Amino acid sequence: MTEHRVLTTTCERVGSGLAILYALLIASNTGNEIFGFSLLLASSGFFALWAIVDRRLAFLALQLFYAASAVIGLVRWS
Repeated sequence: MTEHRVLTTTCERVGSGLAILYALLIASNTGNEIFGFSLLLASSGFFALWAIVDRRLAFLALQLFYAASAVIGLVRWS
């Protein structure tokens, strides 16, 4: 496996795992919103790196939107 593929696979797996945890925390309504939105921000960072490496501009734009949503959530819940 090439270095490029290892990086994108790692970003895909870590980003997906963090996004799943984010969704579960927000849906559980257990008062973990700050941690949840922090996970969303981290997840969008991993996905953005993946988009940059693979030169997928539409996917990068989507991640910038998710990052902005995470920042709004962090500000709102803090």
